[in-house]
Amino acid sequence: MLGVGVMAAAIATDSEAVGRRVWTLWGALIGAVAVVLVIGSSAKGAARWIDFGIFQFQPSEVGKVAMIVILAGLCVERATQVGSLRFSALAIGVTALPTFIVFIQPDLGTSLVYVAICAAMLYFAGTPTRQFKWAAVGGLGVAAMVLWILPAVGLPVLKDYQMARLTTFIDSSKDPGSDGWQVNQSRIAVGHGGAFGRGLDGSTQVQNDLLPEHQTDFIFASAAEMFGFVGMVALIVMFGIIMWRVLRIAKRAATPFDQLVAGGIAAMLGFQIFVNIGMNVAIMPVAGIPLPFMSYGGTHTLTNFIAIGMLMRIHRRSARLVRR
Repeated sequence: MLGVGVMAAAIATDSEAVGRRVWTLWGALIGAVAVVLVIGSSAKGAARWIDFGIFQFQPSEVGKVAMIVILAGLCVERATQVGSLRFSALAIGVTALPTFIVFIQPDLGTSLVYVAICAAMLYFAGTPTRQFKWAAVGGLGVAAMVLWILPAVGLPVLKDYQMARLTTFIDSSKDPGSDGWQVNQSRIAVGHGGAFGRGLDGSTQVQNDLLPEHQTDFIFASAAEMFGFVGMVALIVMFGIIMWRVLRIAKRAATPFDQLVAGGIAAMLGFQIFVNIGMNVAIMPVAGIPLPFMSYGGTHTLTNFIAIGMLMRIHRRSARLVRR
């Protein structure tokens, strides 16, 4: 019921009016993700949630949607500057601060989603391709600094477990009993499902709790064991239909702001779907990114409902204009 109420509120809210208050919304986002570092509750070494007793709220999750509205508002507000290096640097800077705060919570997965949203929205806004090439080169340089250069001089940026996730992605057999456990158990679960799955009772990886985080980050592997290859193909097809509908809404949106918001939501959902499924089948590093509409998590689920509500409002507004 809470999710339906949140979605209804998103439908009723004029996100374009909110988007005109770019800097107010940006300040609220910075404050929300920063306060977690002070009063947030910790779990497994990360402080990401504010504990309200009956509900744990994760500001960085809702921050994904806020980031979309902020960047869309910025692009519309400075439409004549879009495509210039100055504007791209501004958009990257606006994204970088909340991304950094989320990263040090630490939450690598959500910070990567912020980066993906920024890149996609700059692309949808009309940023020249050459700027993305320069950004890719810069990104490779940052990756080299974080993964090799800084650790070599005694200044590690990533936590030990985050580095372990990257090394086990390259070779999960290196330490199968510890760092490689998640990846190996995920592979076993996917393979165990066969063509049609083992059902709930026959899913030994899930029932025996051998697959860590099987209700959140590794929900796809859990579902693969239960429903098999056929079930997973059906799930991927359904995700494909969702993405097609979101992009269709973006194409038919009534205003540039609505187009950018719908495009940002498509990027948010698409990136999370791709990375989560990829890490479940061991073709991507484990990044702690949930699977939309599937992974357990209160704030994550509410964020998806907010996004769907915003899309429904965009679709309704474009449909009205077509009827006129």
